[in-house]
This record gives sequence, C-alpha cells and structure tokens, in this order.
Amino acid sequence: MTTLSRFGLRTEVYSGAGSRTLLPELLQGLGAKRVVLFTDQGLNRAGLTEKITELFRLMPGPIQLVGVYDEIEQDAKGENVNQAARFVKECNADSLVSVGGGSVLDACKATKWLLHKQHHDVRDLLNGTTRELWPQAQPIRIPHIALPTTAGTGAEVSPMAVVYNERLNIKTNLMNPFIAADIAILDPDLTVGLPPKITAFTGFDALTHAVEGYFSPRANPMSDSFALQSARMIAESLPTAVHKGTDLQARSNMLMASMMAITSFGLTVSAIPVHNMAHAFGGKFGIPHGLANAVLLPNMMESLPGLYLQKVRSFAEVLGLVPGIQSPEECLEQVVSYIRELRDQVGLPSTFAEYQLDPASLAHIVPLVQSDPTAMMFRIPAPVITKVTTEVAGLPQEEEAIR
Repeated sequence: MTTLSRFGLRTEVYSGAGSRTLLPELLQGLGAKRVVLFTDQGLNRAGLTEKITELFRLMPGPIQLVGVYDEIEQDAKGENVNQAARFVKECNADSLVSVGGGSVLDACKATKWLLHKQHHDVRDLLNGTTRELWPQAQPIRIPHIALPTTAGTGAEVSPMAVVYNERLNIKTNLMNPFIAADIAILDPDLTVGLPPKITAFTGFDALTHAVEGYFSPRANPMSDSFALQSARMIAESLPTAVHKGTDLQARSNMLMASMMAITSFGLTVSAIPVHNMAHAFGGKFGIPHGLANAVLLPNMMESLPGLYLQKVRSFAEVLGLVPGIQSPEECLEQVVSYIRELRDQVGLPSTFAEYQLDPASLAHIVPLVQSDPTAMMFRIPAPVITKVTTEVAGLPQEEEAIR
C-alpha cells in the first residue's frame, strides 16, 4: 500500500459534431508541414478516410498531406509498425494524423516512438511490457493528432500502445506519456456508420477500462472520478448508440466516456485480470479485444470477488442499482447481473461459441494467461483461469476438456 499517486493528462481534446474540420488549423498550430495519415482499408471502404483527406483539398494552405498509410491490421503487428516508419521516412513527413480504432491509433503511437528511438524494428524493443516514465521518457517532437472512429479503446489520449509481436506470438505493451497524441478530435460523425455489434463490443471495452481503473489497488480520487462518470455515461448511452446509431448525442457521450475510462485505467494500471484473459484469447484465437472483454467481464468479477467487494457499493450506485443496506457480496451480485443484462441488451454473446475454440488449445490456457505481460502486475490463480475458461468457451458439454 502507498499514498503515492500520479496524474498525467497531456492530450488536448476537441469534442463535437464536425470538429474534424479543425484538423488543418490545429496541425498548423503544432508546426506541421508534411503529414502522413494513418488509417486502414476498412475505413477506406467506409468512406471515412475520404472525410479526412478532403479537408486538405478543401482548405488549402501550408499543410501538405504527403501520404496515406493504410496497411494496418486488427491487433497491429510489429511489421505493420516497421513498414509505417519506413513509409513516413520515404514521404519525408514531419507529422502524423491517425484516424481509426485502437489498432490504427496504437500503430501510429508505436511508429512515432520507433522513429523517436531511431530504430528499424519495433520487435527488438518490445518483448513484454515496456514502461518509460519521465525523465527516462522525453518529449517526442513529432506533431500528432488522433481522430477515433470507435468509442472503446480511448487510444487517442492514452499513453499506452499494444503491438502484437509476431516473433514471440504475444501482445506487447508500450507505456510512455509522450506517445499519446498532442490533440485528440472526438467527432461523433466519424462513428455513426459503425455496425451495431462493433459499437457494442467497443463500448464494453470502455466499460472494462472503467471497471479495472476503479477497482485497481492504485486507484486515487482523480482516477475514481473518471471511472465512475464514464461507467455512468456508458450505461446510459451505449444501448442508444447500438440501436440508434445516428444519435449524435449518444455517439458523442460514448467517445467522451471512452476517453475518460482509458484515462482512469492508464493512471492506475495494476490488477487487470479481464484484460489479461482477453489478451490471451485474442492472441491465440483472434477474438476482437472488445468482444473478449464483454464476454469475460462479468465472469471475472464473479470469480475474483476480493478485488471488488471493498468499493462495489459506490459502483452499484453509479449504475442506478441503489443497494441500500445490502452486503458487499449482494452488491457485487447485482453489479454482475446488471453487466450481463446490459450485454444482452446490446446483442453481445455470453460465450465464445461462435469461434469454435479448439479444446486441445484450451487445455493450455493457464500458462498462456499467466505468461501474458499483463500478468506481471497481478497473477490470476490457475483454478480461476480454468473455471472462467470453462464458463466462456461455449463448447458442447462433452468437449469441455478443461473442466
């Protein structure tokens, strides 16, 4: 236990419908001249890349868009980052704009860091959790603006990036306060075309950040305030964002909640068992991170009550459960039930049955979870891993080889 806490909020945030039109002006204010845009091919097909590139045509000035890098995959790989760094150099660019979900935004942050390190292969530098704090971490003099197209990761403001090291077959974590964007633009117009299912599971990614930030052993009053308000906003706005995707107020609320949730998470990152399990399932079976969190969240809370009982009453009140004189155990039961009901309401599954997981691979899930870099901060007991895996695997009864 310690009374030491740390705050760090270095990204300037602009929020509101149409706020993307500020991009050229803000780049100019940062001293940018030659810009590379990071995106992916899915966003190209959805027309979102065009919404950004047209700003440079409609508002001519001293800022040039000199290249578009769109070869970023889901769960960005080290080679994606290496290729992006080479592309930025070939374009003789001096600044970066990232438009997309967590994979695009994280790839851009990792590329900026790799350029700063003046190295050619990010996989040489990331082989677990790499944590750089000031004064080891120094400002990165590459202007950078991020525009999220999903409301889940909060990667536009977080000082963290996840990169899949395909040599080691693990998700690696980079933490450095200066990799976050200088400016984040939260424009709900860029999220209205997001399919309901992706809206739902990215929203649950944000909710998981809020939960793990609030119940962290390193939580402090500032992180608590961000976690509780973001959880409240997600509970109120996620169903509307899923079922009425053109509702700009709900979309805007989700972007703001996502940003606040990751801020809480980043300030307190410690015991994060849901993310630990989600990384293992995502890395091994290709399950999208937000969907993995959605399936795992209530089961992990139920299976590790010691992490949640001390503060669960306040969290229950934020969700509108008003627990009154109930015991902490009863409060936790209510919160878990509420999360399951919210997950049902937004149309997400309770298991990974659709992925037809291989029982033989699941038999080795314990070392996979416990070797993930996030396990260094909190080691999930093997019986808990086995129990939760059995619950969420979605296998026919006779195939549950890990019961």
